Amino acid sequence: MHINPTQLKQVDRQVRRLISCGNFYGTKLKEAGVDGVSSEEDFLALPFSHKEDLRLAYPLGLMAVPEEEVVRIHSSSGTTGTPVIIPYTAKDVDDWGEMFKRCYEFAGITNKDRIQITPGYGLWTAGIGFQNGAEKLGAMVIPMGPGNTEKQLQFMMDLKTTVLTATSSYALLLAEEIEKRGIRDRICLRKGVIGSERWGEAVRMRIRKELGIELYDIYGLTEIYGPGIGINCRYDTGMHIWDDYLYLEIIDPETGKNVPDGEFGEIVITTLVKEGAPLIRYRTHDLSRIIPGECPCGSHFPRIDVIQGRSDDMVKFKGVNFFPKQIEEILSRFPEASSEYQIRISHLDRRDTMRLYVETNGSVDFENLAKRIGAEVKGRIGFMPIVKVVEIGVLPRSEKKTKRVIDERYE
Repeated sequence: MHINPTQLKQVDRQVRRLISCGNFYGTKLKEAGVDGVSSEEDFLALPFSHKEDLRLAYPLGLMAVPEEEVVRIHSSSGTTGTPVIIPYTAKDVDDWGEMFKRCYEFAGITNKDRIQITPGYGLWTAGIGFQNGAEKLGAMVIPMGPGNTEKQLQFMMDLKTTVLTATSSYALLLAEEIEKRGIRDRICLRKGVIGSERWGEAVRMRIRKELGIELYDIYGLTEIYGPGIGINCRYDTGMHIWDDYLYLEIIDPETGKNVPDGEFGEIVITTLVKEGAPLIRYRTHDLSRIIPGECPCGSHFPRIDVIQGRSDDMVKFKGVNFFPKQIEEILSRFPEASSEYQIRISHLDRRDTMRLYVETNGSVDFENLAKRIGAEVKGRIGFMPIVKVVEIGVLPRSEKKTKRVIDERYE
């Protein structure tokens, strides 16, 4: 995917504005000898930005407008390290709302829907982003926020919620509770808009089957507005990205070079019109690919594949590098296994040990299933984990993001 002339002019304007305002990022560009962008070659020569850069700018070093123009700040949801603070102008908030409204429209959601919002509010961008877009759409918003499953289900039944917004972990938890309580016939859900964490096909199938709804995968991150910068349409051929607000690249994480459309790599995003804290060539660490060709829906917006994982999610165990997604793919080959699993790595008796906990129903031979899963991991990835098969519901459920890998070697 090549940068078009309009996008090039927008990037040039952002670069010049950053340099003139002298914020943290503008200073970095100036020190790199950048004074503008007039060609694709100029653009590709611009330095990448990283989350660590944003942390160094704490608290308000990313602010690129006078303080009186900032109407809100948000912060990334990470629990480690210095927080990343992102200032928003009124236009940024409005643009974000327009993008999110477009997401709902691509999912076939209208002002006749009742949208129950379960992601968190506050410094995190999730809840308020879902709400802003829903209000622009004119839908009825039920701003529940996270937790209190009892009340979530009560309101879902009494207010006849038609759209659920949630992390995949919480959507699964709600689906399991609805099934357990036998209240599915009192639930009016028709669609789910799911975001904030990568989720595999097994989880998708379980939520879709247990709730009987259409699912839409929404994309976004706090540094780049928040959720709502892209979503899949009803044809489910990838997530459309709003390239009138953002320019998207896919790079080889090792070399930093752009890869051809269709090849997997790391998503890099440049904000084209953001005022409060513009970012140039921001490395998200999310792994995906640009899907070539046209979508059957006829939209001209480019598409990316489902997020495969993160380039910084890689785990090293006994000299072998692997990603959690590889474990998910192996488990998907076993119909007896549910979508829920947990990897726990410890250092015991001077050696590393991996325990892979897998949920299944009570109708299978746990020991036999554990042996078969262990052999498949050994054959496909190259090491033998200690597989512990447990009943469905034993592993912890989360109202936010589920932690799949717990590495105790460094604690």
